[in-house]
Amino acid sequence: MHLVKELVRRGNTVTWYTGKVFQERVERTGARFSPIVSGFDYGGMTHDEAFPEHTGLTGVKGMIAVFRDVFLGTAPDQLRDLSALAEELKPDVVVTDETTYAGGFLSELKGIPLVWMATSIYTLSSRDTAPFGMGLRPSSSVLGRLRNRTLKWTADHVIMRELRRAADRTRAQVGLPPIDAGAFENIVRMPSLYLLGTVPSFEYPRSDLLPQTRFVGPVTGAATDAFEPPAWWGDLKAYGRVVHLTQGTVANEPERLLRPAIRALSGLDALIVVTTGVPPEQLDLGPLPDNVRVERFVPYHHLLPHADLLVTNGGYGGVTAALSNGVPLVVASATEDKNEVGAHVGWSGAGVHLKSATTWSAGCARRCNGCSVSPRSARGRRRSARSTAPTTGRAAPPSSSRSWRAATARMRLPRCGSGRAVTRSGPRRRSRR
Repeated sequence: MHLVKELVRRGNTVTWYTGKVFQERVERTGARFSPIVSGFDYGGMTHDEAFPEHTGLTGVKGMIAVFRDVFLGTAPDQLRDLSALAEELKPDVVVTDETTYAGGFLSELKGIPLVWMATSIYTLSSRDTAPFGMGLRPSSSVLGRLRNRTLKWTADHVIMRELRRAADRTRAQVGLPPIDAGAFENIVRMPSLYLLGTVPSFEYPRSDLLPQTRFVGPVTGAATDAFEPPAWWGDLKAYGRVVHLTQGTVANEPERLLRPAIRALSGLDALIVVTTGVPPEQLDLGPLPDNVRVERFVPYHHLLPHADLLVTNGGYGGVTAALSNGVPLVVASATEDKNEVGAHVGWSGAGVHLKSATTWSAGCARRCNGCSVSPRSARGRRRSARSTAPTTGRAAPPSSSRSWRAATARMRLPRCGSGRAVTRSGPRRRSRR
């Protein structure tokens, strides 16, 4: 959204191909809206509504199902729409996220430069990391690289074998030859530019990073004056602490995170603000405790300055927004790419990574209750902003080598699951808006 606004502001003509439910939001950016016609338009639906066969799938199985059915399986129909648009518009460049494979197919077939605007962590393989989806920490040692090679072979030829074959079949279906590469990388050719919405210190170090990768920091845009706060907004000042709980818009089966987290956190002396991503009435959250407020959506620009902790299933947008605001994280991940995002949070020291929502317990909640949640200082916010400055190339410059860990100093986080505690320094004054 923010990238499109900036492209339009700079005088570019932008056509945005997406679901019909997003038409009004697209047109507010100044872009031309182009609806999904041939493809499966599941905008506005929960994941389980759109893909009921995925219900209950987690871990690697859940991730494979999402890539196969949501991203890869919908690509041929989307390509028909995009090909018609390309004939009409003669675009200079195609900008997609890294999993809109129809855009990659179009780029190959028409010779149009492709730019990826990442919606998750770096997904490509490396000699210094385990295969994407395993949630393992990086290692460039001799033994670590041996581990990585062994796991990559196993992933490509055993675990992800069917996904690789599905990619070959889909490419043949759209008239493209197979790519001799491993899982995820045999679907489309590499882009001309790969924009990562983070800083190098949040990504694993890689000696073989794709050269056209650029770290551009979180793409968050500016707060809008059109925000109308909900009726309970004054409660943010009434409570001493605020915990934001969100499960995103894709994997939003409530038992995966929302219900167990509400049960675990409701005993805290804190306001629990829950966002559901879909109309809350579609989710059976049961009776809500007095300190819980539920909304479909609250802009991060307005909520996170009040928040002392973000509890999330690992959606990349929420994680980067929290980090850019200096808000520590508890990530309970189970599906899609979120296990990898959670692993990055734990590795970078920006928060705690729980392997799943089932890790929540009364003991874990008591540790959350022990969090030191004094308001963030303006100095901490400036430090976080310096850390998220755009950078390029393989190595982090001095300004961005200050990890987001520095922006989370002196807030004691719970030692739950596989994570470690991090601290955040200095008193902070709560934003009064």
